[in-house]
Amino acid sequence: MSSVDFTWLIGGPQGSGVESGANIFSKVCAEMGYQIFGKREFYSNIKGEHSYFTVRVSDQQIRSNVNDVTLMVSFDAETIFRHFNEVSSNGGIIYDSELEDVNTEGVRSLDSPFKERLHKYLESKNKPFTIGGVLEIAKEKGVNLYPVSFKKILENLAQETDNPKLRSLIRMYNVIGVSLSLGLIKMPSDSLFRSIDTIFSKKRQIAEINKQAANYSYNYASKFENFDHSLTGTTKEPHTILVQGHYGTSIGKMVAGCRFQSYYPITPASDESDYLESHQILEVQNNRPGSTAVIQTEDEISAIGMMIGAALTGTRSSTSTSGPGFALMTEAIGWAGINEVPIVITLYQRSGPSTGLPTRHGQDDLLFAVHAGAGDFPKIVYASGDIEESFYDTGRCFNYADVFQIPVIHMMDKFLSSSVVTCKRFDPNKITIDRGKLLDKVEGEYKRFAFTDDGISPRSRLGLDNGIFWNTGDESDEYGHISEDPVERIKMMDKRMSRLDLALKRIPDEEQVISFGAHKHTIISWGSTKGPILDAISMLKKEGIDMGFIQIKLIHPFPTDLVKSLLKDTKIIIDIEANHSGQLGQIFKQNVLKDINYSILKYSGRGMTSTEIFDSLKKIVENKADKREVLSHGA
Repeated sequence: MSSVDFTWLIGGPQGSGVESGANIFSKVCAEMGYQIFGKREFYSNIKGEHSYFTVRVSDQQIRSNVNDVTLMVSFDAETIFRHFNEVSSNGGIIYDSELEDVNTEGVRSLDSPFKERLHKYLESKNKPFTIGGVLEIAKEKGVNLYPVSFKKILENLAQETDNPKLRSLIRMYNVIGVSLSLGLIKMPSDSLFRSIDTIFSKKRQIAEINKQAANYSYNYASKFENFDHSLTGTTKEPHTILVQGHYGTSIGKMVAGCRFQSYYPITPASDESDYLESHQILEVQNNRPGSTAVIQTEDEISAIGMMIGAALTGTRSSTSTSGPGFALMTEAIGWAGINEVPIVITLYQRSGPSTGLPTRHGQDDLLFAVHAGAGDFPKIVYASGDIEESFYDTGRCFNYADVFQIPVIHMMDKFLSSSVVTCKRFDPNKITIDRGKLLDKVEGEYKRFAFTDDGISPRSRLGLDNGIFWNTGDESDEYGHISEDPVERIKMMDKRMSRLDLALKRIPDEEQVISFGAHKHTIISWGSTKGPILDAISMLKKEGIDMGFIQIKLIHPFPTDLVKSLLKDTKIIIDIEANHSGQLGQIFKQNVLKDINYSILKYSGRGMTSTEIFDSLKKIVENKADKREVLSHGA
């Protein structure tokens, strides 16, 4: 029996309920046992610009999106113009029939570069610049068209339910589109209604109205011609949950004992702090500390200053930000570095430079994170590859900060934050709490920055009896008093910097690098490219092609000897990452002293698909690739 691999796309103006619709669809499919990988794309605009959500559904493990769409539902013209060519042969498009005569000039939110490309393409096909024109192309390609009047559905529903208000509720177009889709693919309707109840659990009246619209639309879909694709359910994997991108780090912080988080709102990091704010009251289990205090500050400088202040009390403390906010924090990171203050910064990257693409994906800040701050001081830069991984990594990052008494920068990104996936249920028992040399009491003379055999000083906290200490941004002696003595300076610098070597010795190899096998051709990469790479490798394997993959999690200090040993038999090294300059490749070459043979890069602001990685890797194996492959799929 062939496996299910189905991709659904919903699109509409920002603020029209695209995300709610996708969440309903994802919940229904997950409840019926399917694996989910969903991803949202949207403009940096509160309302009006184009937003879309793709949800890939399978009965096998999936970790990424693919290029082709099986079924698209659209309640506006722009979605059709932008995505009609992504729908595969024998796929389908559900659309509002009243849009067929709309031309490109009638859609003001279409930007000029895209419009020019579309016009050129339509001219080559001898088609008019209208929705009807692009749908003709789709039909000639073998796509099934399902025209529906969304307005008429609302009118009929209003009449049947004797509720005239329904006629004007165009915000229900999303639920109508979802329900038409689920009816077309024969998904059992009970799971649809349960998902609506979950989404609108705090708004019972709205839930009932949406269920009425869903029931009507689901049954309406029976009028459509047969569709070759159906999703009627499969065996559900045990202990599987459906999670959003920020759940891993936010829940991880709760479990790891983080009890203070400061932040200034910025995409895509704000969702994490918002989630923590909504779940501040926790039940204490297994002697773990209590709730997390979340403070929104006036700017990022205040956020990191407040976090450092909280950490000096002995509280596990963190902040979450993106590139522009992180830029404002760099001076204070150095202050934490010289004062040996354990802090965790969750850095949700997006496309730069400057404001760049505020709501789009990028792995642009790796070198920035490694080199952030004035002068030399130890820090750890650590990268998670998926949402499940980020939960456990969050606990590790707090332990690294406490044990080595240094700032830890946990690298995440927009691809992860905007994903909705099924994964194994998080296991809190796998997260341990190691506070390092944090003192409960001080007897005798106390030196906060005392020289020790391992280079780590016992750490007092504010208010601890006899644990008095001094902090300054200047170099200091063992007590913390300012000192410019050259011999003392050398000893202090050596003491602090020795922690990089100590981290490489103490952090287990499996936490530094994950090897998925090394072959003649081996990929090196980091962060959210993990999922698309693993799916692409699986696709290659089906064609008899073996491809290795080394996921580097500990970026700084770089695990040079470990990486060298894993790649000892590799002939061709392929760097895959979502930035222009191949930043991991630069770090790799600097430390391992080997050249990158091929680079596969994407910096369009859209996440990588496994399809485009597969195509690029296959060209490399067949000696048909350029040394630098730039990916561009995505509207």
